[in-house]
Amino acid sequence: MKLLRYGPAGQEKPGILDAAGAIRDLSGIVPDITGDVLSPAALAKIAAVDVNSLPKVAGNPRLGSPVTGMKNLICIGLNYADHAAETGAPIPKEPIVFLKSLNALQGPNDDVVIPRGSVKTDYEVELCIIIGTRAKYVSEDQALDHVAGYAVGNDVSEREWQAERGGAWDKGKGFDTFGPLGPWLVTKDEVPDPQNLAMYCDVDGVREQNGSTKTMIFGVKQIVSYVSQCITLNPGDVIFTGTPPGVGLGKKPTPIFLKAGQTMKLGIAGLGEQTQKLVASA
Repeated sequence: MKLLRYGPAGQEKPGILDAAGAIRDLSGIVPDITGDVLSPAALAKIAAVDVNSLPKVAGNPRLGSPVTGMKNLICIGLNYADHAAETGAPIPKEPIVFLKSLNALQGPNDDVVIPRGSVKTDYEVELCIIIGTRAKYVSEDQALDHVAGYAVGNDVSEREWQAERGGAWDKGKGFDTFGPLGPWLVTKDEVPDPQNLAMYCDVDGVREQNGSTKTMIFGVKQIVSYVSQCITLNPGDVIFTGTPPGVGLGKKPTPIFLKAGQTMKLGIAGLGEQTQKLVASA
């Protein structure tokens, strides 16, 4: 299934994509796409519904984040061997864990706001894990039992605040609008191998990132298990799992960063695409 949320910001309704690619309204089945509806039993209830019997949504509505009400937006840094190489960083021995502010979360096609005074805003296409059931101290063998599905994410980053302003990465990762998610949550039954997904990011029509989850250092099972040792994962929580090479920071001989007026388009095979215009902060 492909679950989504549509409508004006703050007024989104739950939806599901039908076989023809049309949005069907799910509000008669569930009140919203939150952690409460991502358990195996709740997803089975939705799957049992005849999608074609649901009201079709007219037009081309705005899409919000496909899940809401989470407690954590968790990120894994330097998790692709080829991305670590382009930045000159050593391969991590354990996952690098940091957090995004919940204010960073937004719809997949909403504008991304470049922070006031920023000169080093960057893009990062990422596979996102969406948790379906509470996970604490889980083994790698049990990890996927706690996953509801996957989505495309853009871990937008301000590199000066991330690396040059002292302290943790969270500052450069947590600006408002820095976490586009979607267009939809694809349930894990439709993603048989999350470690074999092609992914890309274009800026103004130029392919900047062209990678695959094959080069992840720590795979989905390892990430869920590892994070659950230090952070209790709750239903609806999202984990950004790292980015492949091609980010602006890694460009040689000179890094290239984003400017207002540019457009990012990114996607992952089977999970959909998202597009954001970059705008200057007010």
